[in-house]
Amino acid sequence: MDRFVQRSKRPQANTNTGKQLLAFGSGSSHRNPAGPPVKKPRRQEVKDSDDDDDDDDDDDGKEPVVKSERALDNSTELDLDENGPPALVPHRQTAFESSLPQVATGKEAIQEYEAARSSQAALDGTIDGATRLENRQWVPGKSSIYVDAFNLALDTVLKDESHLFDAKERRVFEEWGGLSYETQYLYVRLFLRKAATWHRVERLGYYGDISDVGLAIASLLEQRPLPGRLSQGLSQDEPGGEMQEWSLGDSFAFADDSESYIKTIEEASSLLSLDELKSLAKDAKVQGKNKPDLLKAFCRMSAQQSGLMALGLRRTSTNGSGSGHESQSRHQSPDKQDLNRNSHFLAKVLAITGPLIRLSEPVFKLFERVHLVFYRSTEWTEKSLTTIVLAKISRRNFPSYLVCRSTNIFPSRRRLLEFEHSMRKEFEVEQILEFNGPPGEDGFCKVLDVFESISERWRELLREEQRREASVYEFGEGGYLRRFNAAHAYSRIAHKVAHVLGRLHRYKEEHQLLSELLSQRLFHPARRGSWYQRKALLEERYMWEVDPNPSSTGPEAQKKHWQRIAVATCETALEDPDCHLIYHYDLQKRLTKLEKRLRIPRRLQHDFGHVKLRQPEEHTVHGIQLQSDDANTKGKAGRGPSTKTLWLDELGEPGEDGHPLHVSVEDMCLSYYRSQGWKGYHSEGGILRTLFAHLFFDVLFVYIPNVFQTEYQTCPLDLHTDAFYPARASEINHRLVEIANGKAEKLLREVDERERERRTCVVGLNWDFDIDDLLELVTCFNGEALAAVCKVMAQDYRARGGGVPDLVLWRVVQGEAQHSADGEGTRIGEVLFAEVKSANDRLSDTQRLWIHVLTGAGVRVALCNAVAKEVRTIG
Repeated sequence: MDRFVQRSKRPQANTNTGKQLLAFGSGSSHRNPAGPPVKKPRRQEVKDSDDDDDDDDDDDGKEPVVKSERALDNSTELDLDENGPPALVPHRQTAFESSLPQVATGKEAIQEYEAARSSQAALDGTIDGATRLENRQWVPGKSSIYVDAFNLALDTVLKDESHLFDAKERRVFEEWGGLSYETQYLYVRLFLRKAATWHRVERLGYYGDISDVGLAIASLLEQRPLPGRLSQGLSQDEPGGEMQEWSLGDSFAFADDSESYIKTIEEASSLLSLDELKSLAKDAKVQGKNKPDLLKAFCRMSAQQSGLMALGLRRTSTNGSGSGHESQSRHQSPDKQDLNRNSHFLAKVLAITGPLIRLSEPVFKLFERVHLVFYRSTEWTEKSLTTIVLAKISRRNFPSYLVCRSTNIFPSRRRLLEFEHSMRKEFEVEQILEFNGPPGEDGFCKVLDVFESISERWRELLREEQRREASVYEFGEGGYLRRFNAAHAYSRIAHKVAHVLGRLHRYKEEHQLLSELLSQRLFHPARRGSWYQRKALLEERYMWEVDPNPSSTGPEAQKKHWQRIAVATCETALEDPDCHLIYHYDLQKRLTKLEKRLRIPRRLQHDFGHVKLRQPEEHTVHGIQLQSDDANTKGKAGRGPSTKTLWLDELGEPGEDGHPLHVSVEDMCLSYYRSQGWKGYHSEGGILRTLFAHLFFDVLFVYIPNVFQTEYQTCPLDLHTDAFYPARASEINHRLVEIANGKAEKLLREVDERERERRTCVVGLNWDFDIDDLLELVTCFNGEALAAVCKVMAQDYRARGGGVPDLVLWRVVQGEAQHSADGEGTRIGEVLFAEVKSANDRLSDTQRLWIHVLTGAGVRVALCNAVAKEVRTIG
């Protein structure tokens, strides 16, 4: 595989997770979502809101770009990336990582675990990794969690899915098993680094588990024979063989050496650090402002026919005279002279770096394929490699569910190769559109060429998968499996191509592609709402010009013809169960507008008055803002003034010194609402995720094939994908009806009584919320409103995790209790969500979306504007 397999280091978790504040009448307490309540600090700076959250409805959307390698990796003893600043690597938490509990995964945590377990028993050389995992025993220099986790993945894949690998590949695995522990340890640590990276041998001696680095390196460099005939699999001459861009020859080595493989000045000079380049530049009289400029200057010099002698790279005789070389060079051809100069320069660079090694690309990509099969993901990190082991060690309590590690994710080797090929194509498209600046018309044309090359195969796979859904899969079984079908990646490409066609104003082709995407219901169902939106817009505005109706005459007739089609599109979308609730408001607005424009009789028009959105209330809270002496504090990445502000909590409990506390703007506003009789949390979605985990506990862990691959999961693997809702539509809808009928309190109490003592690890569930608070909150909620909120989260749990208003408030209203007909569920008050805004704040798209969802469900929402009645400067 290529770089589409993301292998970046995970950033360390932010220990300042923010606080959750509970307000009661005249007092307040503070709760840490990751632990027990903590004392309120005297001063703190908390971001006022998630201003930079983006509305991300993409089921495979990416988290913001994060730095990788040495800047973030405190679990690595060695800085192997000495050749400049760390690269920016786009990364999102993988499905595998998302399903596992939050455990410490840094260097200190791993050392603590290994040291604690190694003292339990003395291990001899016969105990394998599986036994160590079972007994949780490691001995420094003899065993490591990294090697054991790596071998666990390999052994599991070979046990159940060895048919995905041919004879040569299985021989590589056999040779791997014959390597010593120290050699395996060195390989695994280098494997966790960037692909195709050269490492200086002299810097590999810092690993305490390796007593003889030279011996380990020699073992990795050793050439090993491979069988000459493939017993199974695909050759390059067979259908599908062309999809694999690398192959194993008659022999292989686990690593390459610099002497055999570094032949160009460009590759050699890139291995130097900035200081080393500057030193060479000074001798060579080469100038450059930074490392890229210096590299370009050296490469230009090496390519010239003259001027290289200024580098001092003359070949000297034994007596120190350079005349022998100069005399010889006069009789050489210009090409030969240039080759000699390049060789001298290359030797000078390699003399600085010393010997280097890198992992052999074919074997490296083979092990990446193993991890793709094991983790069921094209993304994995060092955390993926170790968390499954640390989860077992942690002695956490996990929910009860049926583990089913499927062996039919990839039914054949060809399907695996085709999936890799589809991911390469998707990665190619993403590189053009998202990571190399504005693509321009040339970039758009390249994307169209990529789609043209796979479009027929995409359509063929759609038809094939539809047949499998109808005849092979049981209900819901194929949902998660389809993510490993090449058609999944091809459908994503088609989605991006539709956007490209729109940018190029090729509206007819865009409309045809959107219609094609909507004609299938198996891939990316979460996108159907956006496809309907765009299709209806095209029909309303553009299609009358680019695809006129032959039976209509005149522009107005053409417009009305396509507007009637747009009405039908909106109606179909609103009736489509896979069109998520968040798209309904926009579709309803467009449908109402079109019906008025077409002068449809009022009695035949749709009436959406029952779901008409209410504007959020406007609340103003006056307080005393505290300003630091450094008033020019910058925001994220230096983008203007920071939105972090401190306020004086005049209405809250005083600190130990009797003076008001310095708090965030949300805390100050929470104290104001407390004074008005409200109770509440500053949770920013945490309390909703906790309620969802309680109310849908048994739905989350109902048996669905393929989504529970280990015993240590806090959620099914498909929760953060668009396959979650369709696979459990019946169970989810039944639960929504129960919630709407007022049974939320009963459901919540049952789960709490069963699981609280064990503090079961469940995604989103924070046991630090008091059960009485949760019960009171759900009884204040209107049942239908709570069901609407839960439905939005069930339809797209990952994307809807952000943007929830800052404060969740409720209060009991005396004399307004409303009892349901069957006596279950009593509404005893009202609920208010408040989004707090101060100067320089703005609503993000995800925040606006949640405001629409909540107001549409009849929940009160307030925009709480914090206004400084006084600004005080503090030191």
